Amino acid sequence: MQSFRTELENPIVEKDIIDLEKKIRDFREGKIHDEKFRSLRLARGIYGQRQPGVQMVRIKLPFGKVTTTQLLRIADVSDEYGSGNLHLTTRQDIQIHYVSLDRTPQLWAELERDDITLREACGNTVRNVTSSPTSGIDPKEPFDVSPYAHATFEYFLRNPICQEMGRKFKISFSSSEEDTAFSYIHDVGLIPKLNSNNERGFKVMLGGGLGAQPILASIVEEFLPEDQLIPYIESIIRVFDRYGERTNRNKARMKYLIQKLGLDEVLRLAAIERIANKVKTYKINRDAVAQPTAPEVIDHPAVNIVNPLHYEQWLATNVFEQKQQGFYGVYIKVEVGDIPTDIARKFVTAIKPYVADEIRVTQNQGLLLKYARKEALPALFVALAELGFANPGFDSVADVTTCPGTDTCNLGISNSMTLSRVLEDLIYNEYEEFIYNREIKIKISGCMNSCGQHGLAHIGFHGSSLKAGTRVLPSVQVLLGGGTVGDGLGRAAEKVIKVPAKRATQVLRAVLDDYKQNSIADETFHNYYDRKTKDYFYQLLKPLADLTTLTDEEFVDWGHQETFATAIGIGECAGVVIDLVATLLYESEEKLGWANDAYNRGAWADAIYHSYNTFVSSAKALLLDKGINSSTQIGVIREFDKNYVETGDFKLDTTFNELVLEINQHEPSENFATTYKAAATEFLNTVKTKREAVLQS
Repeated sequence: MQSFRTELENPIVEKDIIDLEKKIRDFREGKIHDEKFRSLRLARGIYGQRQPGVQMVRIKLPFGKVTTTQLLRIADVSDEYGSGNLHLTTRQDIQIHYVSLDRTPQLWAELERDDITLREACGNTVRNVTSSPTSGIDPKEPFDVSPYAHATFEYFLRNPICQEMGRKFKISFSSSEEDTAFSYIHDVGLIPKLNSNNERGFKVMLGGGLGAQPILASIVEEFLPEDQLIPYIESIIRVFDRYGERTNRNKARMKYLIQKLGLDEVLRLAAIERIANKVKTYKINRDAVAQPTAPEVIDHPAVNIVNPLHYEQWLATNVFEQKQQGFYGVYIKVEVGDIPTDIARKFVTAIKPYVADEIRVTQNQGLLLKYARKEALPALFVALAELGFANPGFDSVADVTTCPGTDTCNLGISNSMTLSRVLEDLIYNEYEEFIYNREIKIKISGCMNSCGQHGLAHIGFHGSSLKAGTRVLPSVQVLLGGGTVGDGLGRAAEKVIKVPAKRATQVLRAVLDDYKQNSIADETFHNYYDRKTKDYFYQLLKPLADLTTLTDEEFVDWGHQETFATAIGIGECAGVVIDLVATLLYESEEKLGWANDAYNRGAWADAIYHSYNTFVSSAKALLLDKGINSSTQIGVIREFDKNYVETGDFKLDTTFNELVLEINQHEPSENFATTYKAAATEFLNTVKTKREAVLQS
């Protein structure tokens, strides 16, 4: 494997890949505990599949931006290492499936040749920073948020404060008050604003999230100046890392920390952390994400459009004029987000003459092309149609969002991918007028965890199961009334009723028929739903929940031939907490090594935070020797005082709390880094000595 390492120009990336290879080898040799290794590979974008022995690899594309060269590289890698398919995700990533664990270092190295990373695409890290795909060309945007999303991605990638949090942390940037990046369901959601002096800033939403228990974000800043963006987020993450839950992963998101402590207390703690931040202000390089070069003006040959109606529908639903006069953005509807690699290559060849070399992955698993000239649209349409990429109705009722479900996911209960195709076909064949309706969104998840975003759907479904006597059948939970309101406000969909999965088509017909018949002119779906009430829809759909009329076909899930059986594995959306004393001490030594490396580079803030983590991991190891397991870092600090310092079992000149939390009492200077790292080193050595004494006794 040495050959590919030496070809990488970035020594930091090379070190990451070499480290991954070493960790895999240590795991194979039994030197790393299975659960610890899981957290290590997740932080490197490697996620276990439903199928044993293979992995899903998630490629992190900041704000969904990808060039044609990068897309071709990803296609080549998928052919060589995976299944020859690219899956677009709701977080603007691309996933490759059926990858051998042992080949992931080579895969990563191949991707990095075109500046594509896997780092922190999964695990308890800051996940992919998303943005409205239209950012930079949106006629309604106050300014382009792309450079801000890029700066946020760069700042927190490999940042010590967010490498091993209790759970994942998600950040989004919407391009305008239309909030197409869903600020209200993110840990930190940002909406661009201009103040009265025409200065740039952001409205800040905090503590949103979907999952099995959706919670909408709170507005915490109406206008945060642009140079305070990075420091503000850093302070919030520091609080989340220190006070967030680490044992019960179902309660370990930011939204639950706010529930536990209260919003005001979280903001108070964040204000305290500001002194320890690496930066107090952070000037964003507005030119970091340049607008792509428009295609050259050429004479486009006349093309034969076989179906003029289809073309007119496509123009009406998939094409819009950019803020750059004379240019158009073109959306591509990608069925279930899947692009076979051979189609990806043909796609790149097809679009090159007509659009700029920048593609954005969209939150509804499609693509956005930029800078098409009006005279190029007919030829572009024909080229896309030959690939099946010119279906009208982008982001309409006919554009159903879905997660992979039981196709590959460990947590999938039912087949969401096939159901998505079935519902889209139903719209095209029976409700074609709804391809023009971009208000109502249909979203499907294979389980309750909302990876398909059913929690913010106007009409949502998530996989479940029902018992009928002694038999089990696939079912869907129906949710209604969710969606974006705008400017940071949103609605969580309400659970209405659970029905057999094969009756989801009847559910959709019933809701759309009722909407057509009973909605008032120009009434939004939200107003229609509120006026009718949840109980009205329960009564409307109740006959479909009747299990006395089941047929044998309804015991078979969509896309399957065998009788349904639930087979749920272990979820991997977050690393599993490891409470083995030896592993914790090993981690403590590793973190101290990182502190020394950072110190030698002059990265004082990083050295300090690695030292802080050395304190916490070492203290947790000794607490476990007494059978004490705290679920938060602040809990570990307090329990160590109670069970070691106050009892005299561990001698310190001060309390452990005061010693460790000096981190937020000092600027991150060389002097403080020197003394704090020295204290962490001494503490770890004393812990190891005490641990050895326990083992010898």
